[in-house]
Amino acid sequence: MLEFALNARRGRFHLQVECTLSAPLTVIFGPSGAGKTTLLRLLAGLDKARHGSPVEGRVLFDGAILADTAHGEWRAPGRRQIALVTQQSALFPHLTASENVAYGLRGLNRGLDGASRAMRVNEMLSFVGAAELATRHPRDLSGGQAQRIALARALATDPRLLLLDEPFSALDGAASDALLDRLQNCLRERNVQTVLATHDVSDALATGAEVLLLREGRLAAQGPAAEVLADERNRLLGRLRPN
Repeated sequence: MLEFALNARRGRFHLQVECTLSAPLTVIFGPSGAGKTTLLRLLAGLDKARHGSPVEGRVLFDGAILADTAHGEWRAPGRRQIALVTQQSALFPHLTASENVAYGLRGLNRGLDGASRAMRVNEMLSFVGAAELATRHPRDLSGGQAQRIALARALATDPRLLLLDEPFSALDGAASDALLDRLQNCLRERNVQTVLATHDVSDALATGAEVLLLREGRLAAQGPAAEVLADERNRLLGRLRPN
């Protein structure tokens, strides 16, 4: 279970949100500028929350404190067992796809020998449908292919919480749906809680997940996708109907 109460300022933008996420998959939905990326970065620990800074609040995951500015507590990103996949794949340009996936395993005390690590890398590349890309460098990958590698790298570390920021934006609809279906099944089996940020209502509705609706840095609604996104769904259907 993920619990947080955050108060962050970025120039004129102000994110102020407090809630508890207990569903296996939660979708954070909102237009560009609603605060989705800011929220995910705070949860991942990439923007450090500290007392007296423009970022304050608390974050707890399964009862463990990841950040609590009131008491000066903050856990570094590498110690949170959280993986974040952003819109930009952020692959190392000098490493091949398989080396990029393996990189996340280096700093972890996983007790894996070289053969086991290689097996783990191959497993993750196959899972995201990128086994044939193992020897390619990022410069030789399309945007969608690079995103697949970034997702494989995140999954290879066996995170307890997976944060996805518009991860399928570079994939076409069919490829996105297929990968999302496989991902949901895999994460459910491994008991990995997932938070997916998107501004695409079709992505949000396809998951059938709990939805957190953000508007201008505030929590506007929380609940089942079919209920929270009913108005968005009707608007989408209205645009698709012939005149």
